[in-house]
Amino acid sequence: MSGTSGGAFGDLFGRRTLAKMGVGFAISLLLVYLLGTAVGWERTLDQLARADPVWVAAGCLSTFLCLAAWGRAWQIVLAVGGVEVPYRKLVVTYFAATFANYVTPFGQAGGEPFIAYVLSRDTDADYEQSLASVVTADLLNLLPFFNFAAVGTAYLVVQTSLGDTETVGNLVLVLGLLAVSIPLLVWFGWRHRWAVEGLVVRLVRPVARVTSRVSVDGTRERIERFYGSVEDIASEPRELARALGYSYVGWLFFTLPMVAALRAVDASMRLLLVFFIVPASTIAGLVPTPGGLGAVEGALTGLLVEIGRLPADTAFAVTTLYRLESFVFALVVGGIAALWVTARV
Repeated sequence: MSGTSGGAFGDLFGRRTLAKMGVGFAISLLLVYLLGTAVGWERTLDQLARADPVWVAAGCLSTFLCLAAWGRAWQIVLAVGGVEVPYRKLVVTYFAATFANYVTPFGQAGGEPFIAYVLSRDTDADYEQSLASVVTADLLNLLPFFNFAAVGTAYLVVQTSLGDTETVGNLVLVLGLLAVSIPLLVWFGWRHRWAVEGLVVRLVRPVARVTSRVSVDGTRERIERFYGSVEDIASEPRELARALGYSYVGWLFFTLPMVAALRAVDASMRLLLVFFIVPASTIAGLVPTPGGLGAVEGALTGLLVEIGRLPADTAFAVTTLYRLESFVFALVVGGIAALWVTARV
């Protein structure tokens, strides 16, 4: 292993980047504080103090198993592309890349290029192979995402007393638009790859005129290598089906921390509603804050109140525990993994 992987995280831990992260986290935590003030910190903290630590630990374990399953799907997709990486090594890289995705503003909205960079530096894959594997794995993860959301949505439609609010209707509309638009964009990008290549080349050409670091021919070659890597991956449907299985397992474990958070404060809600609330709340993760911090808490609290029929203080307590089990736990474990990847040679 070369030390080049440390460069990726060395950039991430640079002084300027850390300062930007600090500002992002400060703004996000202020939003969380204002949300807690509106709900009532005293009642919320009282419920958090009485939360069952066994259920909180179970939620953290579920998050760990979720990331481990998605890391396994990554390994399968990479192997299909001709890059063999031991799982014990790749899963550490995956945790580290998750950390980078969570602490970087807009990371949740499009951290694939950075994750691919980390992967290419920490394995024998080139950047195009890495990006192709990351994009493929993310697309595989979309299927269980929409399936879980569809099950919860169907339940809401049946339960008209829960599904007749404007918020629920808007979320269902957004999920429906995503379910239609993303496959269409993927189809267009694949079917009209030459148009995509031409567009990227036109955007790169002015930049190439002012710097020698970017060239039109090099860009065209990288795009063609990327599509070639995707073709190699798509040629093994059985292996992709295996990876998809791990994606479903990962999404199940991604959902269960919410169940654990509910049980920790002795609250109850139907599992089918959880299947709607968790995917719907991830939409808020697209905002330009680290890991969607602040926005996700607001969305989850609102959904738990409006759909789950929980009191506001209980909803905020459940939200806080869920984010502790998922986001904060992943930050801690992923941060340790990032330091390990940076240090190892």
